Amino acid sequence: MLQQTQARRVVDAFLRWVELFPDAPACARAGVASSLQAWAGLGYNGRAVRLHRAAVIITETHGGVVPDEIGTLEALPGVGPYTARAVMVFAFGAPLGVLDTNTARVICRAVAGVPLGRRECQALADRLVPVDQPWAYNQTLFDIGVAHCRSRSPRCDDCPLRPDCTWARSGWAAPDPAGVRPRPERFVGSDRQGRGRLVEAMRRGPIAAEDLAQRSGWPADPIRARRVAERLVFDGVARWNPDGSLSLP
Repeated sequence: MLQQTQARRVVDAFLRWVELFPDAPACARAGVASSLQAWAGLGYNGRAVRLHRAAVIITETHGGVVPDEIGTLEALPGVGPYTARAVMVFAFGAPLGVLDTNTARVICRAVAGVPLGRRECQALADRLVPVDQPWAYNQTLFDIGVAHCRSRSPRCDDCPLRPDCTWARSGWAAPDPAGVRPRPERFVGSDRQGRGRLVEAMRRGPIAAEDLAQRSGWPADPIRARRVAERLVFDGVARWNPDGSLSLP
């Protein structure tokens, strides 16, 4: 849920999810449509589909227990290096660095002082973790990255790492070791917005083929609406019914 989504938007959805699906077998039994219903408000609905697929695999292959081995975790749908390490650290206490855009900025600026490739940054992140406090250490880096070491206009004055920060001690010499993230694609008017509208409409029931353009928010562009609907079906987020309507799978 935290992939590409702010924590404040996740809290209520997470609590709702774990109440409905307290373990992987409960999610697997409920079906993908139930997962999509429970995912309401989070966007990027393909994540709900992949999470359900992962629950099915965990149930059928791992006895309903989430694996505690990083390679096995990464083999699950929707689980990459970041999510696998987050599970290893926060669920199992493994001494690994959880590298996302926030923690990578902190490491590049405060420790390395130079831009790092993904592998270099991950290796350094892993070396820095105190073996007896991986949970607290990674949570601290997340907090510093969000509250102080921000992508634009970092708040260095009251950052607890400032006395030892390599970039600060250089006088914040250019270029910024963390680089500058490109601004995200505009959501308003994007295909993502149309996808979200269609999924929200499907949560209330099937959408007739002739209503796709209206429900997607593009009443004058039925070709675009159909293309986005086809992509939802391809991604496993929707299905075509025998009567030509679109619904949750």
